[in-house]
Amino acid sequence: MVLEGLVGSTKLTGDGKRQITSFFVPGDIPDLHGMHLSVLDCTFSSLARASLGFMRHDAMRAICDRHASIAAIFWRSTLIDAAIYREWVTNVGRRDAYTRMAHILCELIVRLHSMGVIKDHVANLPVTQAALADALGLSTVHVNRVLQELRRNGLIFTEGTRFHAVDWAGLVRAGDFDATYLHQRTATTF
Repeated sequence: MVLEGLVGSTKLTGDGKRQITSFFVPGDIPDLHGMHLSVLDCTFSSLARASLGFMRHDAMRAICDRHASIAAIFWRSTLIDAAIYREWVTNVGRRDAYTRMAHILCELIVRLHSMGVIKDHVANLPVTQAALADALGLSTVHVNRVLQELRRNGLIFTEGTRFHAVDWAGLVRAGDFDATYLHQRTATTF
């Protein structure tokens, strides 16, 4: 489980290019699907300083066998991870760079807010431009340009790792963002 920081699941192409396929924020359990698969097709890595908690899969399976409600929570979490994957495929495959960036920033804000680590759309977001590039299928130069455009348009403010969604409604519109896929009650009232 991610206790602090940011973890990503990554895949490498044959020529060594990294694609980040998801971000995991505090409260997420990155490898729930690994409980039932003997070999994973991705790698998990820290994208910023992170604290993690570990539990053996056999122990987790035993808990699930004894407590159906916990098994249901893990199953729900895995289904939400799948919904996030589908949204990311849509984001990378069908949205332009500006919309992609706004969308992923909205997602991170909502997910961090649900864990209580963001307030008033201001967060410590220690994700590098290189990680954003690898998550969005863009070059780091293009990521920098898009972030500058979001700043110029008054949607965001950044200072080091401090991130502020200055115009939340505008960022949501820019990102074609509908939080339904995150299945969080607070996402619609945020």
